[in-house]
Amino acid sequence: MPESRPPLTDPRVRALVAAAGAARTARASRAAAGAARTARASRAAAGARAPGLTRRSVLLGALGTAGAVLAACGSAGQAAAPSATSELVRWASWPLYLDVDAAGTGHPTLEAFAAQTGIQAEYSEAIEDNYTFWADVSDELATGRDIGYDVVTLTDYMAAAMIEKGYAQELDRTRIPHASNIVEDLTLVDFDLGRTHSLTWQSGFAGLAWAVDQVPRGLHTLADLWAPELAGRVEVLSEMRDTMGLILLDLGVDPGGRWGDTEFYTALEVLRSKIDSGHIRKVSGASYTDGLVAGDTVAVIGWSGDITALNHDNADRFAFALPEAGGVLWSDNLLIPVGSPHKAAAEDLMNYYYDPQVAAQVAAWVNYISPVRGAQEAMADIDPALAEDPMLFPDEQTLRSAHVFRTLAPDEDERFSAEFAAVIGA
Repeated sequence: MPESRPPLTDPRVRALVAAAGAARTARASRAAAGAARTARASRAAAGARAPGLTRRSVLLGALGTAGAVLAACGSAGQAAAPSATSELVRWASWPLYLDVDAAGTGHPTLEAFAAQTGIQAEYSEAIEDNYTFWADVSDELATGRDIGYDVVTLTDYMAAAMIEKGYAQELDRTRIPHASNIVEDLTLVDFDLGRTHSLTWQSGFAGLAWAVDQVPRGLHTLADLWAPELAGRVEVLSEMRDTMGLILLDLGVDPGGRWGDTEFYTALEVLRSKIDSGHIRKVSGASYTDGLVAGDTVAVIGWSGDITALNHDNADRFAFALPEAGGVLWSDNLLIPVGSPHKAAAEDLMNYYYDPQVAAQVAAWVNYISPVRGAQEAMADIDPALAEDPMLFPDEQTLRSAHVFRTLAPDEDERFSAEFAAVIGA
């Protein structure tokens, strides 16, 4: 039998709870003293730093000059020396996962990094889902060849596989002094204890999302997602742990607890029946947002930050919520693949994005949970409303509704993944 949800024992959950509590304490202290407000007002009057660039500010036309962008995104404080031998870094990531300029073609923080370090930065939205990307690069990784990327952005379970197989280079932490800003308990993840080979990029939630004009009552449970009137207009994620995690939770099973074949295959039959009946029109990776925008899909299992991002660009057409049974909390990680010829430049990139000011700028755009201590305080200068958004800086109550999918044994992972892929037609 599955166990009931335990206390907040997973290090990723504990880390985010602790960060939220520390940030609330800091904000309360500043409010009592009034010091932060005075300091911000003084800086604004002196023109010391341009306003932060967020999706909201771009939509409102509050985009400054290139110099203002660099001032807004610049990395302050301790920094590693620029890479002397590696003047290029190639980064593979997911769609909607880095700040974008008003034209939709540039990435202001990345351009600021290039200006500060002299390192040419190439960013590619090459990851649709973890398994597809892994299939594309695993042969090269196995032979130690350059896969064409110096930084990859993979979810915990795939980061674990990459590290376990020796496909990720060990980090030189002397080049990444800002890594000390990582939320402390995120150093305790079982797949990379001490964070010798990876750093968290962002965390987020898998839950339910819908078009508010088409689903005016909203979605509160998976039963709502399976409502007959939504047949043929539903998409779910091709990430097994997110889709299966929500189905397990709906069946009363904690995906982070003790469960096995019986629970997994019961949940898989639920998914199979909804696909075979045509209720689910499509199983997608990050491209599920295309169906929502086009109107072909009206309800999904999706990711929190994506929906917030879509709303900024689509007049708040969509809503997101964790189901009453709970949602799934996940994290993506930055790793340097074996064979990368630009390791030092990749480490410089990691260091830059762990500066709290830069981390806040990214969080203000991607709308996911930052792993960087101090990012919430920095966010208050960029967008005070976002600094209080529980989807970006979740409080303990929100996190108690989030479950981390347990680490699967290798034989389980292989078997479950194959069965899931067969059901979704991958």
